[in-house]
Amino acid sequence: MRHSRPSLFTPQFTLVFSITFITFFAAFQLFPTVPLRLIQLGASVAQSGWFMGAFTIGSALGALFTGPLGDRLGQRRMIVASTLCFTAILVLYGLIQDHWGWFCVLAFPHGVVWSGLLTATMATLGNVLPADRRADGMNLYGLASPGGVIFGPLLGVTLFGCFGFPVIAFGLAGAFLLLAGLATILPPDRPARERRPPFQAPERLMAAPCSVLLATALGYGVLGTYTTQEALALGSPAPWAFLTFMAVGMVGMRVVMSVAGFDTQPVRRLPSMLWLACAGLLVLALAPTGLPRHVFSALLYGAGYSMVHTLINTYVLETVHPERRGAAFGATLFSFDAGISLGSLLIGGVIGWAERRYGAAGFRLGWAISALMALAAVPLSYRLVRRVDRQS
Repeated sequence: MRHSRPSLFTPQFTLVFSITFITFFAAFQLFPTVPLRLIQLGASVAQSGWFMGAFTIGSALGALFTGPLGDRLGQRRMIVASTLCFTAILVLYGLIQDHWGWFCVLAFPHGVVWSGLLTATMATLGNVLPADRRADGMNLYGLASPGGVIFGPLLGVTLFGCFGFPVIAFGLAGAFLLLAGLATILPPDRPARERRPPFQAPERLMAAPCSVLLATALGYGVLGTYTTQEALALGSPAPWAFLTFMAVGMVGMRVVMSVAGFDTQPVRRLPSMLWLACAGLLVLALAPTGLPRHVFSALLYGAGYSMVHTLINTYVLETVHPERRGAAFGATLFSFDAGISLGSLLIGGVIGWAERRYGAAGFRLGWAISALMALAAVPLSYRLVRRVDRQS
């Protein structure tokens, strides 16, 4: 007798999916417009990347503590508390009218709160997915974040141009207040079975996936801040195009994978996805100037890069004990955000120098360095695949 596979579309899964969609829809209105607001308040092009650097440092360091804290206190409590803190910080952003430095001061605690929200959401997802459909479930769940990214930059940049940044900040504060209400109907937290310290060192098996995320995030760190600025410098009619079509590429690859299916060891597809992301960055660095360059490179990059996270998160769910998933996802988020922060500060500094010296063409130097960083992750991914093959 043929047994039917368990459904992924449970009420709990739908709720976690919705929370993630709203989170990224709101965040990607903020990420491309804060640098523009900083420039309005007197920051230079290079300094406009400091916000993302401070934000991701806060997220990276915070993840080492918020992940284990979610395991101790309960993931639902962590999600509710994080979204309420988000609301307060966004209100403060909207009230800043004098010096751009206050954004960077708030960015660090904002990043800590972001880490608590992401690690708790991922740990909650592990409890609602059927054990034998984790790869399929992660692929479907992965549509939530790019779904929000598709529309977030377009709406954010449009609102910024029409009404200014405070309208965006106060509107997003309302969105996160809504998220706090949605989070209260998540499944109740299970009581912790053991006393846990506030910090838990990641398990050794997390070293390989964290290394891949760190290497890929170095190049990713400048895309959210500087692709929009490059497009504006070139007079593009669609300065939001890269971020929006990156999300379209993410969605497209997930549709393809839902039809093609996954290997018994999904992580085996990781190297090919990294090659695809590297190709997208090379197009951005080398292709002739014009809107098609941003669109095509974003589609390639988004298709490959989004699956990197899906494959690594599936690996974590399959190998880490459920009561330590918060700490495990804290380790992956630390690696990812540490890479984004370093990329924002170092590659962003190179872009700022090159832009002053060569004008809009200077952005291409940053994209070339980003491509090299993605390429460095490829041998790390092959090492992870060989480790999985030896264990199977």
